Amino acid sequence: MEAHATLSTPPDSAAPTVDHPTAMRAARASFTGTAIEWYDYFLYGSAAAVVFPKVFFSDLGATAGTLTSLATFGVAFFFRPLGGVIFGHFGDRLSRRQALVATLLIMGIGTFAIGLLPTVGQVGVLAPVLLVFLRMLQGIGLGGEWGGAALLIVESAPTERRGLYASACQLGVPAGQLASAGMVALFSLLPEEQFLSWGWRIPFLFSGLLVAFGLYLRKRLPEPPEFQALKDARRRPKLPLAEVMRHAKKQTLLLIFVQAASTIGYYLFTVYSLSYVEGDLGLPQSWALSGVLIGAALLLPAMPLYAALSDRIGRRPVYFAGTLFIALFAVPFFWLLDTRNPYLIALAIVLALVCGYGPTGALNSVLYAEQYPTRYRYTGASVAYQMSSVVAGAPAALVAAALVSATGSGMAVSWYVIGAAVISLICVIALEETHRTALTKE
Repeated sequence: MEAHATLSTPPDSAAPTVDHPTAMRAARASFTGTAIEWYDYFLYGSAAAVVFPKVFFSDLGATAGTLTSLATFGVAFFFRPLGGVIFGHFGDRLSRRQALVATLLIMGIGTFAIGLLPTVGQVGVLAPVLLVFLRMLQGIGLGGEWGGAALLIVESAPTERRGLYASACQLGVPAGQLASAGMVALFSLLPEEQFLSWGWRIPFLFSGLLVAFGLYLRKRLPEPPEFQALKDARRRPKLPLAEVMRHAKKQTLLLIFVQAASTIGYYLFTVYSLSYVEGDLGLPQSWALSGVLIGAALLLPAMPLYAALSDRIGRRPVYFAGTLFIALFAVPFFWLLDTRNPYLIALAIVLALVCGYGPTGALNSVLYAEQYPTRYRYTGASVAYQMSSVVAGAPAALVAAALVSATGSGMAVSWYVIGAAVISLICVIALEETHRTALTKE
């Protein structure tokens, strides 16, 4: 029987009882762990732009070193689906909680170890090889982390407030970005020689303390009641991925592309906009960075509001509205950047993040989790979400740069975003509404 057809099943008396204090603890643990994971992820991105070209790729020259360093940032994209498969299998077969403990450890160890790496001047080519290997670990850890963190809340939360509770997981993205940017900015105040010698390492080593705190929270949590009920009934799948491919092909394909506009837009708003403002417009990068940081800060209160609204009117209307805004704002976004006015540049990025990414990013956890039954929910949600990052996220900045280089204008990038939004809107319409339905076990 197709799992997608069971989503409209009404709640029944046998459904596991929701314990609200436990649901709140799950939300806190999910937010903390996800924020730590994204702190590690974005910290690497910041260092790849300003530190690693001089520490690990200095023998390649300034331009080639920077390009190679930024390329290592993209390595994680291609290992995220692998992490989703590995830990989705573990999480569906054995334990949601233990899978999350493992992903946090992998990501944390990878980040902490980067802070201890020798430079290319000390060990030669071994230094960048080790860096890439640790970046691969980060990708695997993050790929397994997101799905488990989403399920930890969704399977513990009351039906009528699943969206609001699940938004705690998504808040880890702006929180991690703010924390990593703040740490890099703080230590970059050191004299350049000290910053490149040891200052850049402190934010990476600090991750060790964050991971210890995250582990403390996660190890105290019980298994989500939805999963525990399935576990007690000995109804766990032997090969979760095979069941996803057999029973949930349609929703998996839709979920891979549903956030195309959101994913592409997010990386353009937060990563490519910095390069465009500095490289193509010849303006201080700080003008765009201010918009990114303000937008990330405003997302913290905005995303729970969008999620709560989805609990009342549905996931699809809210997600549709955010995607439509991204499409409609794609052209004005570059118009505002091209004014070369620092306030309008910041305003463009803030509006794009809060009004475009906010409604979509806030719902990803609950939207993906509700489309699968408990039996293989971890694998299904993880694989669909992480494949979306490969298809849409990985090439976004490179495609944007190539389009601007070929046309000399940001308008081509606007049409790229609009095209992605059309695909996303079609997928939103095709997905089944799930905001008032019970989670299905099988």
